[in-house]
This record gives sequence, C-alpha cells and structure tokens, in this order.
Amino acid sequence: MVTVTTVLPDSDHLTGPEIDVWLESLAGERDEADLERLRDACALAAQGHGDRRHASGESLIRRAVAVADILAGLSMDCDALIATVLHDLPMEFSQGPDAQQRFGPEVMRLLKGLAKIRQVGTLHTSQAGSDGGRHAENLRRMLLGLAEDVRVVLIALAERLHDLRLARNLPDEVRRPLARETRDIYAPLANRLGVWSIKWELEDLSLRFLEPEDYKRIARLLDERRGERAAFIAEVIGTLKRELKAVGVKAELAGRPKHIFSIWRKMRRKGVDFERIFDVRAVRILVDDVADCYAALGVVHGLWRHIPGEFDDYIATPKANMYQSLHTAVIGPEDKPVEVQIRTHEMHQHSELGVAAHWRYKENRGHDAEFERRILWMRQWLEMKDEEGGGQEFIERFRVESQPMRVYVLTPKSKVLELPQGATPLDFAYAIHTDIGHRCRGARVDGRIMPLTYQLKSGETVEVLTAKQGQPSRDWLNPRRGYLATARARGKVRSWFKQQDHDQHVAAGRASLERELQRLKLDKPDLDDLARRFNLQGAEDLLAALGSGEVTPAQIPGAMGETRRDFERSRRAAARTHGTPPKGEIIVEGVGDLMTHTAQCCKPVPYDPIVGYITRGHGVSVHRSDCSLLARLDQAAREHLVGVSWSGQAAEATYPVDLVVHAHDRQGLLRDLSALFVDEALDVIGVNTLSNKKEGTAIMRFTVEIADVSRLGQVIARLARLPDVTAVSRQL
Repeated sequence: MVTVTTVLPDSDHLTGPEIDVWLESLAGERDEADLERLRDACALAAQGHGDRRHASGESLIRRAVAVADILAGLSMDCDALIATVLHDLPMEFSQGPDAQQRFGPEVMRLLKGLAKIRQVGTLHTSQAGSDGGRHAENLRRMLLGLAEDVRVVLIALAERLHDLRLARNLPDEVRRPLARETRDIYAPLANRLGVWSIKWELEDLSLRFLEPEDYKRIARLLDERRGERAAFIAEVIGTLKRELKAVGVKAELAGRPKHIFSIWRKMRRKGVDFERIFDVRAVRILVDDVADCYAALGVVHGLWRHIPGEFDDYIATPKANMYQSLHTAVIGPEDKPVEVQIRTHEMHQHSELGVAAHWRYKENRGHDAEFERRILWMRQWLEMKDEEGGGQEFIERFRVESQPMRVYVLTPKSKVLELPQGATPLDFAYAIHTDIGHRCRGARVDGRIMPLTYQLKSGETVEVLTAKQGQPSRDWLNPRRGYLATARARGKVRSWFKQQDHDQHVAAGRASLERELQRLKLDKPDLDDLARRFNLQGAEDLLAALGSGEVTPAQIPGAMGETRRDFERSRRAAARTHGTPPKGEIIVEGVGDLMTHTAQCCKPVPYDPIVGYITRGHGVSVHRSDCSLLARLDQAAREHLVGVSWSGQAAEATYPVDLVVHAHDRQGLLRDLSALFVDEALDVIGVNTLSNKKEGTAIMRFTVEIADVSRLGQVIARLARLPDVTAVSRQL
C-alpha cells in the first residue's frame, strides 16, 4: 500500500503562500539562487495556467508543483524541477524569448525533450492485440531513444506517478487504460533505471485499478501497515549487523517490505497462496568475498530457523545468465518469515548492471547490447548525480557517448517501427511491406513532404506515398545516393531486379562486362569457361548474373586469372610428364632457357595475352599481343617475333602498370589516392599529375607494381569509389 509524504496541501488547487511553504521545505538542500529561479518558474506557471484544470479536477499549477515535488524527493537538480513546472504551459510562456533568457538553455533543452516524448503515452491502447507486448516494448525503447537526457525520462515517470495517484477521481473507462499503460510501459522503465520507489508505487497503483479485488484481498492479508513492516526489517537488519560484526564479517545491509504487486505476481506465477510467499519481508547482505557469503549464511541460520525447501545456492551453481547469490528464507522475529539474499559487491554490481541485470531476466527480453548500453549510462548518471564527476558534466558525456544506434518511428496508425540509425523513408516503406517499398515514390514526415534520402529521427510519424504500379530504381542500390540504410531493404530491391526479364539482365550484363574489359584493357575471355568459375551453366547465365547484380564486374578479372592458372597448371603437369619442367616466369616456345624481360611500352602483367620479340644481346622482350609498337613493325622485323606464354611466377614477382585517374580537382585528392595505394600495400614508382584550374579537373598517372591482373581489377575498383574520382583506367 502506498504512503505519500509531502508538504503540499491535500486540495485540488495551490496558492502562492502554499508554494512558498513548498519552496521553504527545499531550502536545506538547495542554495538561494536555485530557489529564486524555481520561485520564478512557479510564478510564470501560475500566470500561464490560470484556472485551467486537469481531467482529474486538480488545477494545472498544483499538478506541476506536485510532480516537481516527487522529483525533489529524488534529489533532482534545479533545472529538472524548473522544466517540470514549466513543461505543461503553452509554448509562448514556457519557451518564448523571455523564458529562454530567464531560465537558460539547459531548461529549454529539457522542455524540448519532454515535448518529443509526450506522444508516447497516447499510443499504447490503440495497439492492443496479439503483438501488444512487442508494441509496448517498442514504446519503451522509443521513449528512451527520444531522450537525450535521462532527466526527461524521470520527469515523465514522475508525472505519470502523480496522475495515477489521482486516478481515483477519473471514470473507470479512463482509469483502466491509464493503469494498463503504466503497468506495461512506465513501471518497466522505472525498473530498468533502478528508480525503485517510483517503480513500486506505479505497480501497486496499477494493480489497484486493474485488479481491485485482488489488491484489496492482499492488503487485508498484510495485517500490518507498510511502516510497521519497514520497522520489522529495520529490527532484522540491526540484529544481523551486530552478529556479523561479532564474527568479523564486514557487510552492508539493506531491506524493504515487498509491495503488493510483487506479492500478487509471485502468487500467480507460482500458483500458491499468500502463506507460501516467504519474501514479503526481504533483506540483502553485501560482503567482500565468497567466504564471507557463506559465513553470513551461517550467522543467519544460527539466528533463526531455516524454512525447508527455500534455500538456493546460485554461487556454486549460477543461473544461466551468470547471476550469483545465496537465497534463503527463515522464520524471523515474531515468527514472521523473512527472505535473505547474500552476495559479494561484485556479484551485486553484475546483477544490477551486468548481463544478469534484474530487469532482463524478470522481463524475459532478448539481449540487445545497444539498448542496454543506453540503460547503463542512464543508471550510472542516477548513481553519480550527487557525487563529484556527476551532474552536468556526466550529462554532457551521456549525450556524446550514448547516442542511440536505432530510431523509433510511427506509422499513421501509431504503430512503432524500430529501424537502424540513418534509416530513410524508403527503409521504412520496405519495413512495412515489400510491395509498398517497391511502389514508394515519396513520403510525408510529420505532415511534410521529405526526400526519400531523409534520415528519420525517433518520434516522427511517416506516411509512405505510393504509385498504383511501380518498381524500384537501380539508384536505390547505390550507397552514394543514400536511399537505403538497411540490408533487408537492399536485399528486397536486389531480389526484384533478379526476378525481372532475363533478356534485360543478359543485355545489361553484356554491357557491364564490356565496360570492365575495356577499362582493364583485357581481351574477351571464354565466357563458358568463366561461367563455370561461378558455378553457372554457361555464358548466358553469367551475363544474366552480371546484369542482376549476383556477380559484380569486379569479380571478373580474378576469375579470368584463375582460368588461366588452371591452364598453366595443366600445361606444367604435361611438361613434367615429358621431363621438361618449365623454368622462370615466361616460357619461350621451342627454345630452352632464354633470358626474357617485359617491355616498357605496354608493360604486360600475368596473365595478359603476350608475344615475344628477339632482340640483339638482350634476350626476348615480352609485349602484350595488342601492343601498338608491334603493330608498326615491318615484315622483316616480324620475323623476330616468337611465341611466349606465362608460367607460374614467383609469389613475390610484381610488374609495373600505368594507371590513369580522372577526377574533379580538390584539396587532399592526391593524399587520398596515395593513402589507398599504401592501404593496398602497392609500391608507386612513378607519378605525373595535370590540373585544369579553369574546369576544376585533374588527370593523374601512376606507375604501380602489380602482381597480376586480378589484383589490378581490385585496385581500379577501389580507386573508382573514392570521392570526386570520375574514371580510372589502365594505360597502354
């Protein structure tokens, strides 16, 4: 049962002198400057609210001060109390230029945060149904995702608590949805943040209105007031402190009487009567090490009679979530049962903030590292706000280090959808339904038309605009365009293109292949052989895969290299069979061991098509088959040409290649290109740059040492993806 302690009068209105009495009650913890700011805020609130009243019949000024009084009991700072007093005012009062100057930017930031989360409390009842639990969880996540400041959540919790305290004045059709919403959303939030006093009262009040008969029955069974139960626990703690000190066990003890909701829930879960609930009164003992845990257990069992079947050793046998503690129940003073939990400080820290946190295993939710990270930061602030290093400095760190990785947005019917940070209206459309994503042509965000590349923010309502018949665009798959942030949506778009007309894919694939071969200055390969590299049936299937995006053009050079290497392995095996193993990297057909070198005019790399030219005194000069210098040879010189082919080159062998980069000129362009070569572990042996200041363009020629043509394709592909690079090709 709930007992409320406050200096505010038990009435539905609040006068100026009564506000002064409340402010005087805060004087012991706050300086005069803070109290003057708070008095100023109360005066503005009284002026702005006038005689307006809440649905419960209470005046809005009393409601504002009563909520601030709850937060004052949590030792919240003055900015939070001022924001609480002001946040229900019309904006011209609470956030006008005069208010901003009087109360400062921190209060204004809190007011904006409160305005963003006001809608959350109105969304729950409209989504009742089979997925109501998932929806409630999404609402909790959305509320925390909207809150850039933990104090915003605490103000919302305090406001809900006060409204529920006065819900007895509301009709049942209003009171029950309010209580259900509190039980499903607000009480679990208070639990996660560790604000136990608010959590317990929210749960008890919710039960009072949702299950009034059960509430009254348990209240009658608890034949003592909460204060008397608290006195009983204080007596138990005093006895334990003396006995533990006597045996040399250093311990911290804490306890609380179990509230009605918790008793009701355990009775339903275990299917037992009230008499079988042994933790109506509970004490927790924190010690330094495991040995002290068992020593403390011996003290407890030595003082009072142990209840059979009510002992669990989760230290020797931890729970699946690694929760560790000793649980026992004994018949304490006055023959009343009391539960005792014993654990080390480290175990307690783990249970409260680690993977075994109470709210995780109680609510049976899946592991979510990012969500837990924000909860942890909020709880740490609550624990540190009164210590050195807490307060405003910690809040600023929270804003920086706990930025959410997800956004929670609403459909026009108020259903909450969870999306990754950076998601767009197009991601939202695909999250609703694949067909809606395909037909999406625009979106309204909070009633305004926004581009499909707009990055959504938590709390926004998104309406998708669709065509009767539509299809996705290939631009949606371009990461530079920023249309899609989720892998699921990109997969849906790729699947659509994959299922389209086969002939279109073949044509697109053929064009894509030709562009890649032209860019790398490669001869057209045997497509049937190349298709088998990708486990495809033939050339047409390979082209269709290229057109649909299943195979990318960047994969082709590597596959071509593998095909040639297969041929070389077969040829070398045949050579070994005949006793003539090849030597060196280039084989001159019909000739033994002969000195070779690659020509500098065309710089062939393995496994370019090549031909040899016999020189005087320098062995065989190896050229690409399409070398322009060879094309100009006369008939007499052509008699010096000889067939050559690649053999297995040494692992460390590299070959110089000239690359030409066309780009929009900008500061840092050469640095970015050089950094890529360093990242690819390539040696640059020559650089030539030419800038056109009038047109803002640049042409850069690099000579780099490359191992083979597949490696060349990878490097060209990475260069082409750099910002402001318009074209990359190999120069012959």
